[in-house]
Amino acid sequence: MAATFARSTLRTARLASTHSSFASRQASPIFKRFLATPTEQPRLRLGSEAPNFTAKTTQGDIDFHQWLGGKWAILFSHPADFTPVCTTELGAFSKLKNEFEKRDVKMIGLSANDLGSHDKWIKDINEISNTDLQFPIIADADRKVAFLYDMIDQQDLQNIDQKGIAFTIRSVFIIDPSKKIRLTMMYPASTGRNTSEVLRVIDSLQTGDKKGVTTPIDWNVGQDVIVPPSVTTEDAKKKFGEVREVKPYLRYTKI
Repeated sequence: MAATFARSTLRTARLASTHSSFASRQASPIFKRFLATPTEQPRLRLGSEAPNFTAKTTQGDIDFHQWLGGKWAILFSHPADFTPVCTTELGAFSKLKNEFEKRDVKMIGLSANDLGSHDKWIKDINEISNTDLQFPIIADADRKVAFLYDMIDQQDLQNIDQKGIAFTIRSVFIIDPSKKIRLTMMYPASTGRNTSEVLRVIDSLQTGDKKGVTTPIDWNVGQDVIVPPSVTTEDAKKKFGEVREVKPYLRYTKI
């Protein structure tokens, strides 16, 4: 009987310890935030409205929807200031300023540090890439925007930084003039992005919106486009002229 009582007491103690540990985790900010994310965070599907937020940036305080101003935009995030991959990326985006302006696209970056750190980091970026970075960078030290846009991966939720907050992954959001999310790209922190692909996708989206076409794999401006299945060949010929039919469902044309 004594042995049975001892085992029962030990089991009760273990349950109490587990409950105490769970309660402690619930009380922590990161656990609360992680639990809140699935119910409070909007689902960022393609075609859904980009969530609005207010934030401090290197060019002043912004309301994101007001900042968009009815233009195309890209929002791209970075894990931290003064990190090697991020530094090369921001330098590359900065050097493509004229290409984005030609497409009437605004750029805005995000990094999980404060404004003081951003200002010093920009000096390094300009020096290393021989550029003049002119687009704003959001100061997201508390990961408010990172969580709103789900720019966090599972590993980062488990391996948090010294402040007890998860790092931000490399995400890209292309947003159209009606504030709709048209494309998302998620990269691990170890992998730098491809600026040419971002421009290529913008070209494809803008061409599709203006001309009512779709684009094949590896498409670039000037190449043949695809007639959507919803358009008959007869109507496509009236609209575009020559139509090259490979299969009834695969038809190419020039624009």
